[in-house]
Amino acid sequence: MTESKIRVAISGACGRMGKELIRAVAEFSEFQLVSAFEKASHPEIGTDAGISAGLKELKMKIGSDAEAGIKLAELLIEFTFPEPTIEHLQIAVKYGTRMVIGTTGFSEKQMQEIKKASEKIAILVSPNMSLGVNLLFYLARQSAKILGAGYDLEVIEAHHRQKKDAPSGTALKLAEALAEGRGWDLKEVACYHRQGMIGARPDKQIGIQTIRGGDIVGEHTAIFAGEGERIELTHRVSSRATFAKGALRAGRWLMGKPPGLYSMQDYLELV
Repeated sequence: MTESKIRVAISGACGRMGKELIRAVAEFSEFQLVSAFEKASHPEIGTDAGISAGLKELKMKIGSDAEAGIKLAELLIEFTFPEPTIEHLQIAVKYGTRMVIGTTGFSEKQMQEIKKASEKIAILVSPNMSLGVNLLFYLARQSAKILGAGYDLEVIEAHHRQKKDAPSGTALKLAEALAEGRGWDLKEVACYHRQGMIGARPDKQIGIQTIRGGDIVGEHTAIFAGEGERIELTHRVSSRATFAKGALRAGRWLMGKPPGLYSMQDYLELV
């Protein structure tokens, strides 16, 4: 008896991550791409998703009707922007479609909407789907706890010049991991900007600095600066395929889960 494949819909199919996801689905034998859609104003609407992603053998038109695409799928993968993600979330709840969300930049209100929706469907949310960077979060939290107050904490992140949000969702998650390790509230200790005569660095502070330029896919570093030594934990991504494959692995895991709000830390059993 042939095992049925997991039916996948991809939102933002014409974006860089959308195309990577289409390519990744083709590599995973347990998945079947059933819809790929974009905003109605996108110039690639109606074109072949396979050609767009460099897969000539894939024959599927890119659509603009999100509901028509989502209702065909068991799993929706979303790497877009907060507003359309929330719109698609409501459709996913309507049809019982699980979601893997890699979108970043949500407001607190939007996160509450996601949390409420997770009472009805299984949702995995992560600012970064890389397995390696999620291990970095764990190592950073443990390191901050073990090293203690004698080490100042800093986060540096770098991305391509087109990235719209800053700091990156991954940098904020990394800073949160450091804060958790120290038992701090990130909102009370985060420092996003330094200029002029700022005086001595407070002991209870986490600096979060942003670099934007060129085609940098993603780099994140946690710095632990002590007297006489410095420890740096760095993760660098050279291909967006890393995020796409991580999202699909997480999605495969999510298919066996009841309604709830999950993270990559749950998937990797690092909590």
